[in-house]
Amino acid sequence: MFAQLRSSFILSGLLLAGAGGAWAQTTTIEGDVKDASGQPLKGALIVLDRTDIKGHYQVKSDKKGHWLYTGLPFGTFDITCQVDGQTVDSVKGVKSKYGDSTTIDFDLRKAQQQKAGMQAAAATGDLPADAARGMTKEQKEAFEATAKKNAEVMKKNKALNDAFNAGQDAKKAGDAEPDKAQKVVKYQTAIDSYNKAGELDASQVAVWDALGETYSAMGDAQTGDDRNKSYEQAIVNYNKGLALKPTDAGVYNQIGNLYGKEKKIPEATEALSKAAQLDPAMAPKAYFNMGANLVNSGQPEKATDFFKKATDADPNYSEAWYQYGSLLMMQGKVDPKTGAQNYPPDTAPALKKYLELQPSGPHAAEASAMLQAMGEKVETKVVVPSSKKKN
Repeated sequence: MFAQLRSSFILSGLLLAGAGGAWAQTTTIEGDVKDASGQPLKGALIVLDRTDIKGHYQVKSDKKGHWLYTGLPFGTFDITCQVDGQTVDSVKGVKSKYGDSTTIDFDLRKAQQQKAGMQAAAATGDLPADAARGMTKEQKEAFEATAKKNAEVMKKNKALNDAFNAGQDAKKAGDAEPDKAQKVVKYQTAIDSYNKAGELDASQVAVWDALGETYSAMGDAQTGDDRNKSYEQAIVNYNKGLALKPTDAGVYNQIGNLYGKEKKIPEATEALSKAAQLDPAMAPKAYFNMGANLVNSGQPEKATDFFKKATDADPNYSEAWYQYGSLLMMQGKVDPKTGAQNYPPDTAPALKKYLELQPSGPHAAEASAMLQAMGEKVETKVVVPSSKKKN
């Protein structure tokens, strides 16, 4: 009986020894997470990716900011701390160990400071000594290559900004210059600076838009062939910008206006129609500009339709109502039988609408005179200046 009990104890001891051996093959990694203010951070996701063989584990920090993963196989892990789906810190090459747990803490304030320091170092090429000590030769070489590249980018960006800003200054000087010949000189200085910026970085839409605007302003100060050449250069540069940003309705509007100044009506209409299509808010102005281009090219009857479209797009567009009404007035005809003057049906309503919107507007006298000539009753409104109003 004693022998049987002894055998049982020996067997139990062997089983326990075996169990202890199996348990010793697992490890534990744990740590604390603090937020940017130094307080414990609850709910941070800790992701452990084993790198010596494939393995993926994750756990969240508790209300005290503590996290723990036990039962991990012995191995090497890359550990990241994620907050709201974004990685905020990481540690690579963590080796777990038998017995005592491995501690990996995450302090988001320190991580942010280190990130800012590394970004500054990458810009200057000066690697902090404490950061350098923790780097391998390959990491240092990669950092130095990145720092060199960043320095080149910063140098290029400075030259780009200097050239663009010089162009801006010269453009402003040209706008303020009263003498047209000197305006052209200053605009050319701006154009030279913008072209330099374009050579440094042809992907900057602002550069091509600025060139288009400056060439357009230069053309306004010129005459004859010089004027048209500047307008054409403005269109060329605006189109370079559109190649990078093809949905810019404002640029199409500018191109349409330039074609209008050159009396290239089909091209102007196409560009302005594109502007209206891309941005409904720009449609009233685009349609108005189409009408103005047609009037200036001696096609007032065609212009009428576009002024009407402008009022349809914006019922409060007073200038469009006036232009629409005045063009309809010009289309009045004498009835050969009665000798009476007849006008298109919308003539009086359009002029009245203008007066409703602008009772003291720049065309109020003309609109009133036209309505009176048509035999329409004109209601006048006296606008009292605010200084004369009674309290």
